[in-house]
Amino acid sequence: MYPLLRLIKGDLTSRNAPPLPLTGTHVSYHLCWPWDIDPWAELNNGRTLTLYDLGRVPLANRTGLRKALTDNKWGMTVAGSSVRYRRRVRMFDRVRMHSRCIGWDHRFLYIDQSMWNGDICTSQALLRTAITSRDGIVDPAHVAKVLNHDGPSPELPDWVKGWISADAERPWPPKVEDI
Repeated sequence: MYPLLRLIKGDLTSRNAPPLPLTGTHVSYHLCWPWDIDPWAELNNGRTLTLYDLGRVPLANRTGLRKALTDNKWGMTVAGSSVRYRRRVRMFDRVRMHSRCIGWDHRFLYIDQSMWNGDICTSQALLRTAITSRDGIVDPAHVAKVLNHDGPSPELPDWVKGWISADAERPWPPKVEDI
């Protein structure tokens, strides 16, 4: 089940937090509950993505994106993701999450998120997100302007550019092999 109570808690607490610029970092804290674990008693990989949702919603609040979405009748969708898992998160471990927009191109905003157990990074996610309207994808430069960001996107890191390039080579729709 989706952790709605945790989402509401993060939403409410972020409303009183200081605003962030579009490229600012939101830091949140999460606990790995028994219902978050897999059969090996560690944070389930699918639940990890759900917990990353719990970091992006407050980030959207603090940057003003959520208000812009509502005011303009826009939506936001994840159009791609890549997650690197490096350390186990066990039941009742407390993790610190960093969430930030690292830049955009002509179609997508790129969100970098990471979970930390003390000084150890347990996982990192790169998400390609789209702001949508009834007419399709909203130009991220327009979204940035609505959020009072002057100027172009920060330069995307080479590893992000490499991911974008590699993903563009991936066939779509995927080929289904006959069994």
